[in-house]
Formats: sequence, C-alpha cells, structure tokens
Amino acid sequence: MSKLWDKGQPLNALIEQFEVGDDLVYDNQLVEADVYGSMAHAEMLERLGVLNAAELEEIRGRLQEVLALHAAGEFRMTPADEDVHTKIENYLVEHLGDAGKKIHTARSRNDQVLVALRLYAKQKLLEVEIALLSCAGTLAAFAAEHEMVPMPGYTHMQRAMLSSVGTWAGAYAEALFDDRLLLRAAYELNDQSPLGSAAAYGVPLPIDRQYVADRLGFARVQNNVLYAQNSRGKGEAAVVQALSQVMLDLSKLAQDTLLFTTAEYGFFTISDAMVTGSSIMPQKKNLSMMELMRAKANVMLALQQQTMGVLVGLPSGYNKDYQETKRPFMDAVDLALQSLAVVDLTVSNLQPQEERLLAACTPEIYAADRAYELVGAGVPFRDAYRQVGAGLSELPPIDARESLRRRTHLGASGNLNLPQLQATIADEGASARQKLEALKSHWQSILSKP
Repeated sequence: MSKLWDKGQPLNALIEQFEVGDDLVYDNQLVEADVYGSMAHAEMLERLGVLNAAELEEIRGRLQEVLALHAAGEFRMTPADEDVHTKIENYLVEHLGDAGKKIHTARSRNDQVLVALRLYAKQKLLEVEIALLSCAGTLAAFAAEHEMVPMPGYTHMQRAMLSSVGTWAGAYAEALFDDRLLLRAAYELNDQSPLGSAAAYGVPLPIDRQYVADRLGFARVQNNVLYAQNSRGKGEAAVVQALSQVMLDLSKLAQDTLLFTTAEYGFFTISDAMVTGSSIMPQKKNLSMMELMRAKANVMLALQQQTMGVLVGLPSGYNKDYQETKRPFMDAVDLALQSLAVVDLTVSNLQPQEERLLAACTPEIYAADRAYELVGAGVPFRDAYRQVGAGLSELPPIDARESLRRRTHLGASGNLNLPQLQATIADEGASARQKLEALKSHWQSILSKP
C-alpha cells in the first residue's frame, strides 16, 4: 500500500522500521477520531467545490464501513499501513478511486494527526474525570459512613492530634475533586481545531476552518497556522501533567492504606479478594496493588518528563520528534484510568477497626485539647501550652467523639460538610457523563448529512 508521501522511490527497510516504531500500536486507538476528522474535512471540501455531492456521500459511506470494521476488530494497523491516516485514505482510494484521492486536498498529515489527537484527548479527559469523580464519591461516602470514628492525626510520622476517619477520607475526596480543575484546563487547551493549518503554513485555497471546527465540536479554531503545529505535544503534555497530579494524590492514599492496614497499626482491614499471598509464607496477605500504585505514580512522572523532554528546544514548524509524544500521552491516560478504578475498588473494600483506632488515641494526643480548655478559662495560649507540656503524664482522659464534635469550624471533624461535598461530586459526575455522551453523539452525527 502506498504511503501518503510516496513519490515512487523505495525507502530503506531499516529506516522505515525505525521511523514507524511502535506508533502503529497506538494508532489503533485513533481510528474513530481520524474518521470523524476526515468526514468533517470532506464536507468542507464539498462546500469548496473540490468534491461533488455524490463523491461526498460515497466517502461518508466508506468511512461508516471503516468504523464498522474497526468495531469488529477487522481494521487493524500493520507495518504496511504506515499509520492510521494512511490506512484510512488508502481504503478510500481502493474503493472510490479519484474521490478517495481528493480527500487530502487542503490538509497535511500534520494537522490530520493533530486533530485526531485533540479529539482523542477530549474524550479521554472526560472519561478520566468521570472515573476521578467516581473515586472521589466513594471516598466521600466512606468519610460520611465513618465520620465520627476517632483516628490519630500524624505530623512528622508521629501521633499529633485527634482526627477522624471522616477527616482522613474526606481529605482525599476533596483532593481528587480539585484535580478535576486541572483536567478541565487540559481539556480547554485541547478544545481548539488545528485543521486547515496543514503543514504549519496554511494552504492557498479559501477553506472554511470554522465550519470544520464546528462540525467536530471544537470550542474554537486554533487561529495561527504555525502555532497550531508548534503546539503539537503541548496539549498532550498538559494532559499528562494533570494526570501526574492525580497520581500524586493516589500515591499518598496508597501509602496511608499500606501503613494503616499493617499489623502494627491495624486501623483498617480489607477484603481477602483484594490481597495477594506469598510463595513461601502461608499467612501473608499483601496489598500489592497499593505498592504498585506508589510505583505507578513514579511511572506517570516519567511519562511527563518523557513528553516534555521531547519538546524542549525544537525549532518552529513540524518536526518528526513530535511522534514520540504519542506513546507517553496515551500510556498516561490508560494508567490514570486503571489507577482510579483500582483505588475506587480498594476504598470500597476498606473497613475501619474502631477499637484499634480508639486505642491508638493515647492521652498525649489530647494535649492541644487541654491547652485550649485552659485558653477558654482565660489563660494565654503560650502559658497554657507550657503548663500542659510540663504535665503530659497527668493529662485527664477525654471523650474522643465528643472532642471531635467540638471541632465545629469549617472543615474540621465536627463540620466536614460531607453532604454538600457528596452532592457536588454527584452533580459534577452527572455533568461529565452528559458532556461525554453529547460529544460522542455529536461526532457520530458527522457521518450523517448536516
């Protein structure tokens, strides 16, 4: 099959293999995106007069076939195809002849690849946001169920002050909820159409870039044709950077879970279905998935560095280097989706051990509470601090749950505002699901007459 750049001169086989690399594996995920981009471009060409109405409908029918073949697993990339864009165009040429040859008018493979990656990014970012909000919702529900279960709070890895399971789990729910803002910033950056920028310098034809952007559901056209190509990798890097923040939160949660489920702590237990064993020690129950979560957070950071490292110091215009951002970008998306699902499931299977938690709330953990009782009696805080510090062995017992309830300021254990957090997470999750369904529906409509 011919390459889109083929002029009849054969390419050395080693060079071809080196340049294609593992790009084909990842291109299997871009079939739908390229079909939608090609159809919108074809409609614009028909409005321009490059295609006639009959040719446009022939292209529409053949692109529908491509999607059907892809859904059946029968449209897969091979080394002979070079990439998904070549394979789809060759399919059109094979079945339509001249009409297939016309579809590449006014576009380069550069903007063709870029628009496919943008469409992929938009869909995947919404999928990640849905998974993230599901995980945040599970944590918020866990926090609400165990809101007033006492738990030691730690600083410097030492027992510090009284806290609660609700505070602990709610903290991670809010962390993930904040991460959605980073995902949305990455979404906005990718929500602009590069089609029509061609090889970075536009084309000498009166193409309608706004029409194509509207048909593909982009918020706007990426105006400057050179910047459109210079931004290759920038949108992908923004996605990986946002996902890195998600993984940082998940790695911290993983570390806490590993510590708090040890025999030494015993704060939580977990379903046997979640643990693996040892090949030599019959008693072992290992939370291996949480150990891997810590490692995979570092993998995500490596993917971020890999993406950014490719981009540093490139000259303007398209450079083949950009191809090397596709793999870490797509790997990062897959890693985040899988990690969120694993953490969601893990939290669903955690069970607090209230007796162990309460026993760990030893008298010294209430030292600050006692100091503030003295403050309430009129003793200056610094004097109260010293008095309590001098008599730590004589601290009277304090009711842990009552102490938690007295922490009534916003965000403290007695005022975690969990019902509102749960409602907001649910609303945002429903909104993200609706947006994803609307996006898919919009793209599918491209294969119908406008």
